[in-house]
Formats: sequence, C-alpha cells, structure tokens
Amino acid sequence: MADDAETMTEVSLRPFVAADTDWLVAQHGDLYAREAGFDDSFGPLVRSILEAFNAGHDPSCERGWIAEAGGMRLGSIFCVRHDPVTAKLRLFLLVPEARGKGVGRMLLDRCMQFARDAGYEGMSLWTHESHAAACALYARTGWQMVASKPVHSFGQDLVEQTWVYRF
Repeated sequence: MADDAETMTEVSLRPFVAADTDWLVAQHGDLYAREAGFDDSFGPLVRSILEAFNAGHDPSCERGWIAEAGGMRLGSIFCVRHDPVTAKLRLFLLVPEARGKGVGRMLLDRCMQFARDAGYEGMSLWTHESHAAACALYARTGWQMVASKPVHSFGQDLVEQTWVYRF
C-alpha cells in the first residue's frame, strides 16, 4: 500500500464530463444519507444541478472537476456563475478514502484559481455547519462565513451557512 505522500502524487484532476453524472449523484446521495442522515430528496437536487450544468454551462466561466487516482474517482468540485462578478462553488465532495490526504485542498485550489482566472471578483458557497472538515478548510483558505441560520432540510434539522471569498 502506498503511503499518503505517494498517493497524493498519483491524484489528478480532470474535467467533469456528463458521464460522471450518475456516479456523482449516487455518491452525494449515499454519503449524505450515511454521514448526515439526509433523506432521499438530496439526490434529486444534485441531479437537477448537474443536468442544468450539462445542458448549458459556459466553459469560459463555469467548470467542474473530478479528482482521480488509479482510475478511481475520489471527489468533485464545481465553479458556476452566480452573477457577473461572483462565482459559486458547488458540489464539493470527497469520498471517505480521499479525506485527510490533501485532495480537498487540491480541488478547492483549482476551483478558486479558475474563478480568479475567469475574472470573477469573488466566490460564494452554501453549506451546512455539520460539514466541519469542509468548513475548517474554507476558514484556513481565507473564506468568511457571512450568514448562518437553522433550517429543516433533507429530513434533518441543520444549520445552513453562506461563505464568501474575495480575490
């Protein structure tokens, strides 16, 4: 078995393609059900986001990436247009086997660099407080939480958060 440093060098990021849709919907549905108790309304939301992306994203200012190692998909991240000056980070996911190995940071860095290069002045994202590792990564990389409110979503009582980053 490779050590973490060796495994990290094997990780690559490639563009998301429509053929990744079913895998990504299944991963989101399965992981969020198992780890956060989300109900089956979450998968259809992810599918609708991906179908809209597949049907009409502008590759000059919107992209998605899949992290892979050894032919295995490890995670995803998307940069989509929120408004003319703000990109939205979406569908950031890591499979459990990829966590704690720098893959999330690699995905986040790629997404943020793309947004900066595409001319956005900043980024925003929506998440839940229960995603502690992701929230810690956002904080470490300069994102600011600007809103937090209790909600009932996906069959759970959650604390919804909005984070922003300015370039």
